Amino acid sequence: EKGLAPACGFNLILTTNLPLSAGLSSSAAVELATALSLLQLGNHTLGKLDLARLCRHAENEFVGVPCGILDQGVSTHGEKGHLVLIDCRKESFSTLKLPGETYVWVFDTGIKHDLVDSLYATRNNECTEAIKRLQEQEGNLSCLAEVKAEMLSEAKLPNILSKRSRHVIEETIRVEQAIELLRSEANPKEIGSLLFASHESSRDLFENSCPELDFLVDDLKNRKGVLGARLTGGGFGGATLSWTNKAFTKSEAEGVARTYENKFGVRPEIHKFEVSDGARIITNL
Repeated sequence: EKGLAPACGFNLILTTNLPLSAGLSSSAAVELATALSLLQLGNHTLGKLDLARLCRHAENEFVGVPCGILDQGVSTHGEKGHLVLIDCRKESFSTLKLPGETYVWVFDTGIKHDLVDSLYATRNNECTEAIKRLQEQEGNLSCLAEVKAEMLSEAKLPNILSKRSRHVIEETIRVEQAIELLRSEANPKEIGSLLFASHESSRDLFENSCPELDFLVDDLKNRKGVLGARLTGGGFGGATLSWTNKAFTKSEAEGVARTYENKFGVRPEIHKFEVSDGARIITNL
């Protein structure tokens, strides 16, 4: 559609150590790796934002998932030792330095995470309906992130739409708080508490969690060295992300896995990640 395809046929082999169907943006990784390969074969280049938009278009229009630009945008704009900050209204990207000696651990429940068959599209529709109703009262709103808490309390939305809207509004506030804390080099525990709050909101207001994810987050909350934890990805299964300091060791992680296995009869996969650079060409074709 964009006139960027290679003129020749090709063989493409994908290899990965990224867990699939775990809410870890594996579909975005496939899209970006494929796009970067085919752009090389066609002698084309794209800037990071255009590349992210191209891959999101494939996810929306070919796969059929009504996702935003989060996964593709972070994967293109990733920077070692930094977090990616996105303003989805403007589709602008920047980075914030991550506190040193902190780590990301992921516990994969093994529950199938398939957004096409899940309630992800339902949540998207609920948010769309909520903003339509709110726009009837305040015509200049473009998205839920622009809605103020007072406006929501005055609106007469059905309970479900009110809960979904509250989640989005309060998540936006938490992001703004995190930005200020990161810039002021605040105690990582203070920043991490926002992750726990985020999970509680996903569980109670957005309702895209599940008992297995809730169990993991509750267990992690009481572990030494854990700064914060929440579900990752679209929810409805998949994995939890835990942000830790160096006091959280492999043996602590194994303890989490054992406790989970005793409860659910399945051992979660454990992954430790470093915050690294985003999608890039390693060797020219």
